[in-house]
Amino acid sequence: MLPPEALLFPSSFTNHNNMSFVSFLIILILLFPTLADADCNPNEKESLLSFATNFPNLNWSSTEDCCSWAGISCDDKRYRVIRLSIPDGGLRGVIPSSLQNLTSLSFLNLSCNFLSGPIPDGLFSSFNNLHTIDLSYNRLSGHLPHTWPPTLQVLNLSSNHFDGTIQTTNLQSFQSMITLNISNNSFTGTIPPSICSNSPALVNLDFSLNHFTGNIPQGFGTCSNLVVLSLGSNRLTGQIPTDISCALSLQHLLLQGNYLMGKIDESITNLTNLRSLVLFGNMLSGSIPHNIGKLSLLEKLELHTNLLNGTLPLSLVNCTKLQLLILRLNSLGGRLSDFNFSGFSQLTKVDLLKNQFSGELPKSLFSCKSLTAIRLARNKLVGEISPDILELPSLSFLSLTGNTFKNLSQALNILSHHEKLTTLLLSYNFINETLPASGISGFQELKVLGLVGCELFGQIPIWLMSLTNLELINLSENNINGQIPGWIQYLPNLFYIALANNLLSGGLPVELTRLPALASHQVLDQVKYNKFELPMFGVRLHASNWQYNCLASFRPMLDLSYNNLSGDIPVEIGNMKSIQDLVLSNNYFSGTIPSSISNLTNLESLELSHNLLSGEIPTSLTSLNFLSSFSVAYNNLQGSVPTGRQFDTFSNQCYEGNPRLCGPPMQKSCTERSDPSSPPSGHKKGLDTEMIFGPLLGFCFGFGIILTCQLHCMLSERTILPRWIHRYFIWA
Repeated sequence: MLPPEALLFPSSFTNHNNMSFVSFLIILILLFPTLADADCNPNEKESLLSFATNFPNLNWSSTEDCCSWAGISCDDKRYRVIRLSIPDGGLRGVIPSSLQNLTSLSFLNLSCNFLSGPIPDGLFSSFNNLHTIDLSYNRLSGHLPHTWPPTLQVLNLSSNHFDGTIQTTNLQSFQSMITLNISNNSFTGTIPPSICSNSPALVNLDFSLNHFTGNIPQGFGTCSNLVVLSLGSNRLTGQIPTDISCALSLQHLLLQGNYLMGKIDESITNLTNLRSLVLFGNMLSGSIPHNIGKLSLLEKLELHTNLLNGTLPLSLVNCTKLQLLILRLNSLGGRLSDFNFSGFSQLTKVDLLKNQFSGELPKSLFSCKSLTAIRLARNKLVGEISPDILELPSLSFLSLTGNTFKNLSQALNILSHHEKLTTLLLSYNFINETLPASGISGFQELKVLGLVGCELFGQIPIWLMSLTNLELINLSENNINGQIPGWIQYLPNLFYIALANNLLSGGLPVELTRLPALASHQVLDQVKYNKFELPMFGVRLHASNWQYNCLASFRPMLDLSYNNLSGDIPVEIGNMKSIQDLVLSNNYFSGTIPSSISNLTNLESLELSHNLLSGEIPTSLTSLNFLSSFSVAYNNLQGSVPTGRQFDTFSNQCYEGNPRLCGPPMQKSCTERSDPSSPPSGHKKGLDTEMIFGPLLGFCFGFGIILTCQLHCMLSERTILPRWIHRYFIWA
């Protein structure tokens, strides 16, 4: 039985405690009014409201505690604002100077907005606790301010429009700096040599994607904590300073895209913590450092597009953590099959494009089970493709273009079993072999197929019909004959077709105009946004290399030039609404130019030269607003040359070889009367009316004029140039 309540809690004791508790609450309310009516510092709240008047989308309410506003954090007492973080908030306009009243601020992030103009003078002069400022990915401009908080540890101004030089005075406030990122701006001048002495704690330094000039200064070796040094994509010259090798904490050295010269000094192998050595796009010469194997933690070795020579160092096999080996566009050589790749279990991509490597495909390469991309194009490799390549389960990109491989049938049979292969480039190999007509099955994921310049015999094989994921095909510069098969229409994703420079005959099949990806923007948009494992390169005659990082970089195209195709251009050609390049030149097409071509509103290039086309040029073609390349030269066209819009930019050369065309830019005026009894030039590539009258005129004016007229007519027929002249693209 419980004792009476009075015995458990004597009244005197209870009353005493109740009074003490009430007194405690009163004192607490008096001492800490924010608990009764919580709100942030009124001056800071006013400053924030002033800040918000510039950005209406913030929706901060003056009736609420500012510590509860989105993007605002306060101290433990919920009184002083210590964090302002509004990334990707849609903020537009200049940075309000009212920010300088938030003197307790320690963290400021206004990145990924649309802020513009300069940083206000003295904006950060009153901050004593601010350690992080992130204003990246805006539109801010002007020079780098001289005054920064002495407590600043992280400053990110990347991806803006800042300019001017970096002076020593800019760095004097950076004693505590750990991360300094001013990349992707327009800064100029030289890189100050005092960076490390001003910021001894520096860990990350990114000055890339600017316009810095001069040499890389000595002094980075004194940055004992430096982990990332990124100076790529500037205009730096000279040699890589050897004292960088003293920055022993360095893990990522990124100096790509400059004008650096000289050798890669052997001392760089002292950076034994290095994970990334990225020096591509310079003018570095000599050999790869002999002792590069000391960099046992190296994951990325990107030395491409330099002037390097010599062989692959044998010590490279010690870099067993290597994931990327990108050495393309150098003059490296030696027997590739002598190098042992078997220790690179983590290697995902190897790119040795355009070097001087010889020998056969190294079988040790097929031990690298993580490989997704191999490019050995444009070397001096020989032999056949071994079934051992099937030991690479993740391989999706293979380029062997420009070597001397043999046995195409075997190669296709083997490679067709790669379930993940999406890009296959075998051009300029298998010379004078026969394209297998059947017996190939697989390639279920293949999107890109390049077999250019192999001088292959045969016809377009029916096994291509099963490649339902195919998006780009290039079979140009071969000896493929027969007709273009109508079943091509059943390749739903195909939007790039290059069959130029073959021996194809017959007409342009109507079925070709029904290709879904060329007939529908919606279909095209769904299929062409895959990224390549390695960038593809297209080399055009007399032009620089074009780099393609994804399928979307390729313009939808149909190229049937330099064949023996004949007949009318079908009116259904106007159904190919997505096409941008239509190239039908140097064939035997006759009839008129279909006016339905004006339906191809995305068309940028229309090449119909050197055919037997007659009639007038449809005036409706002037509605093609994007047309930038056009030629109907050397046909039998007549009438006025269309004028207006893009057609006012085309020169006389686009129309030459059509004597019955008139009007600008032709020299012949349309007011001149033609002989009404003169028939059109005709559809045959034989003697035309001019050649009939040529001897008569020559009889009157001399034998020399006869030869001139005959020569003119011969050249007006079909200009037959060497096959190598007509290379459209070499894919590698």
